[in-house]
Amino acid sequence: MSPRIKSLLNRLKQENLDGLIVSSPANISYLSGFDASDAYLLISNKENIYFTDSRYTEEARSKLKGVASLKKINGSVFALIADTCLKLGLKRIGFEERYMPYAEYKKIKGLLKTGFYFIPTHNLIENQRQIKDPDEIRKIREALRITGLSLEFIRDFIKPGLKEIEIAGELERFIRYNGAIGAAFDIIVASGPNSAFPHHKPGPKRIKRNETVLIDIGVDYFGYKSDLTRVFFLDKIKSLTRSVYGIVLKAQSKAIEKIKPGVEISRIDALSRNCIAGKGYAKYFGHSLGHGIGLETHEAPSISSGNSGILVPGMVFTVEPAVYLPGRFGIRIEDMVLVTRKGCEVLSVSIDK
Repeated sequence: MSPRIKSLLNRLKQENLDGLIVSSPANISYLSGFDASDAYLLISNKENIYFTDSRYTEEARSKLKGVASLKKINGSVFALIADTCLKLGLKRIGFEERYMPYAEYKKIKGLLKTGFYFIPTHNLIENQRQIKDPDEIRKIREALRITGLSLEFIRDFIKPGLKEIEIAGELERFIRYNGAIGAAFDIIVASGPNSAFPHHKPGPKRIKRNETVLIDIGVDYFGYKSDLTRVFFLDKIKSLTRSVYGIVLKAQSKAIEKIKPGVEISRIDALSRNCIAGKGYAKYFGHSLGHGIGLETHEAPSISSGNSGILVPGMVFTVEPAVYLPGRFGIRIEDMVLVTRKGCEVLSVSIDK
């Protein structure tokens, strides 16, 4: 039995659950080691069962040996799940309340007999996923290596007159040629005033001389994601832009310096946020300082003022302070870090900041 499933089974016992229906693709992949598509996974002390249809059964059969048995969906998957739980005698069955639609919940619950209970759960697997094992960290490092190469490449490619969408297209091509499955999310290329929009979608705007160009890019390397943001400058950097850039860079450095086990997560956010506020830009930094990253681009832990949890070795997350000045420009600097036993390691491949 894999350590991940064993750990989950111990948690289910604590929650007084006989089994758990997993429907989140990321959580299924985490537990099974198989990139899930259109599947459900039942975890229980009696048997682990992977439910999928004919499109995936052959590949799943070879990948799930020793992890879970396979049940081919031929008809209603909800009837098959309910029938399986009944036959195994699983009286108290958990489901992921964040990922199972209400209509699916109603169908399965309606097919269970009296005395069987369908119980919502929250973050059972997500909390476990916060702590990355060595193989996960290896994949994240490789994702970051490819991301760093793409930023080095694009630095020499960018020039006035190019469209934002053209730059995004070149980045997409480059990362695939260099070993990534694809982009982890829609690549952000935002020039000039567009860089003041945190999640700007690249469009036909052409880059002008003396504009900032903000690029936020991540890759998918065999399921594991990266996420980096850099700001590039074309020709002369205006004094205000230089000043704001220095403030954001200092805010990031202050946060990273204090990252170590046992530190409250909200304190890390506050250190960076207070640095920006102290220079008069508090209202121009609205989002959280960072987010966990792994099988999903945004996962636990949230590095925010509302998270009273503490940092633990093995956590991987972004640190991305920013200042967005509407109608003018935006500066965001984003790196990924790993909490180690003694402190923090910046995982991002070196590229000028």
